[in-house]
Amino acid sequence: MATNELSTSTSPYLRQHADNPVAWKQWGEAAFAEARERDVPVFLSVGYSACHWCHVMAHESFEDEATAAYLNEHFVSVKVDREERPDVDAIYMEATVAMTGHGGWPMSVFMTPAGEPFFCGTYFPSEPRHGMASFRQVLESLADAWRTKREQIDGIGENVVQQLGARQQPAGGVIDAATLERAAGLLRKDFDPVDAGFGPAPKFPPSMALDFLLRHHRRTGSADALAMVEATCERMARGGMYDQLAGGFARYSVDKQWIVPHFEKMLYDNALLLDVYTHWWTVTGSPLAQRIAVETADFLLAELRTPEGGFSSALDADTEGEEGRYYVWSPDELHEVLGDDADWVIELCDVTGTFEHGTSVLQLRRDPDDLERWQRVRGRLLEARARRTYPGRDDKVVAAWNGLAITALTRAGLVLDKPEYVEAAVRAAELVRDVHVDASGRLHRTSRDGVVGSAHGVLEDYAGFAQACLTLLAATDDAGWLDLAKGLLDRVLQQFVADGSFFDTAADAEALVWRPQDPTDNATPAGVSLAAEAFTTLASVTGEARYEEAAEQALAASATLAGRAPRFAGRALAVAEAQAGGPLEIAIVGEAVASGDAGELVRTALKHAPWGTAVVRGRPGSDVPLLAGRGLVDGRAAAYVCQKFTCKLPVVLPEDLRAELTTRR
Repeated sequence: MATNELSTSTSPYLRQHADNPVAWKQWGEAAFAEARERDVPVFLSVGYSACHWCHVMAHESFEDEATAAYLNEHFVSVKVDREERPDVDAIYMEATVAMTGHGGWPMSVFMTPAGEPFFCGTYFPSEPRHGMASFRQVLESLADAWRTKREQIDGIGENVVQQLGARQQPAGGVIDAATLERAAGLLRKDFDPVDAGFGPAPKFPPSMALDFLLRHHRRTGSADALAMVEATCERMARGGMYDQLAGGFARYSVDKQWIVPHFEKMLYDNALLLDVYTHWWTVTGSPLAQRIAVETADFLLAELRTPEGGFSSALDADTEGEEGRYYVWSPDELHEVLGDDADWVIELCDVTGTFEHGTSVLQLRRDPDDLERWQRVRGRLLEARARRTYPGRDDKVVAAWNGLAITALTRAGLVLDKPEYVEAAVRAAELVRDVHVDASGRLHRTSRDGVVGSAHGVLEDYAGFAQACLTLLAATDDAGWLDLAKGLLDRVLQQFVADGSFFDTAADAEALVWRPQDPTDNATPAGVSLAAEAFTTLASVTGEARYEEAAEQALAASATLAGRAPRFAGRALAVAEAQAGGPLEIAIVGEAVASGDAGELVRTALKHAPWGTAVVRGRPGSDVPLLAGRGLVDGRAAAYVCQKFTCKLPVVLPEDLRAELTTRR
């Protein structure tokens, strides 16, 4: 009798299904071999731990004994965590969108034992609903078709693979100054002048587009670009998508006013947004930007950090089977907790029944008129909320997303003078280095409880973590981070590039029905965009032309998308802005690199140089090429502003470095 095999997985999402009566298999050759031996189709279910509708379908169908028995008899069922296997998710999501016109999770794919998809969908209800067939009806229909229309099914699967596998990336191009200007103009056309953000509801945090616009403003002085950033950042921070009590952003807003969120909190969103709000603060000095940056970083450290020092992937949207239960408040609950302060909070936080069952998500559309009172009330509400059931936490450590967090925390810690953020970034980087990178130099994508997972790293893992290592060169004098980044990116050139194109999986990785290759910056930066960023930084630190060429090659993959749909090329556009502004290199040499004059020079460099500038500090005689031949000035720490390793005269005073950088704008 087939058994459920998910209990040994390192994925919390898969382990959530370990008690299902469905005889789930993990993705791998063994599952497909069984399907070939039994001559049955494979049912692939893809989701992630913080996915609300994944939980709904699991409860309705996968926990149902009769449905499970039918699945076990007629199919081989495979469960995949999309966060652990983004390569599997990518190719079958492409098939799902091509075959149905839309995608989402849970993703439900039926395929031949050769891995060729012939029927795709997302959530299926347990009973027929709104013209949608029930999951059992779908299963029965497909099992019958497998028996009676086998040749037709095989033909569909083969055709899908041939058609989608033959797709090529658009011809490469150049993201030049004209493209950057056009992209900013297209974002303006898509901008919501009333509620900010881009496009209609649901509204997702446009982190990478905002980063691009901030960089565009710094280079060109565009007031319009800055205005779009400020309006969007303020609306997001003051609405219900932001946790007004504990900090941290939810996944997206279901409405265009940023009031009601989809409540899961993702590491990648909060890492990207931390970097945006820190960047906004360096540009304008906005107190709101500083507050949100600090609170978001504090949230990462308080709620997502693992005992091993890494950062968990997500917090669930649901508690006790209800979405948002942990976060929402009714007027009665506020009166019970706050007493005489309740009416003030109800008015301040717009508690007007904005969610379900008379409850509301707290908003903070204006600063409190009594900040001390608000802090006191906030503390009492946090104490009351702590007595509720805490959301489930997906505590697997993903290399790429930890890379984003390490980069954001390092920058925030340095410019906001928060050494605890830098310490947390270094510890997370050490975990990924020590657990995820094996003796051969291969990077593994995930770990949990300090145990590495089986999934190999994809392009976003290598590039995102390499960029994090390079960012740490501004915070430490450990040249080992450069060696690690260089090794990872050399492996990218060896394993992820073929015929002039970047692929998302390595050449020696498991062969899928086609090799994924996606330049789209979506919820997370595309692997090729992160590669463009990391190679740009590595070229700045080492002066090696081959890395500069690799950066240009990676960026070319996004050129068509950047000129037509800039909302989906934000990270690529941000990298192109860095290149258009130089890119600069700043070498800071000092004996006491952790503090004192060298620390002030680093802070000034990060705050006033174009965002993304390579900043490196170290002692005289460091092994980092950018520091070679750069010495102290009259025994004092000194900063060298360079471009392609040609440097201006060194400066020793932060105000002189600031003047040097601001005159370049």
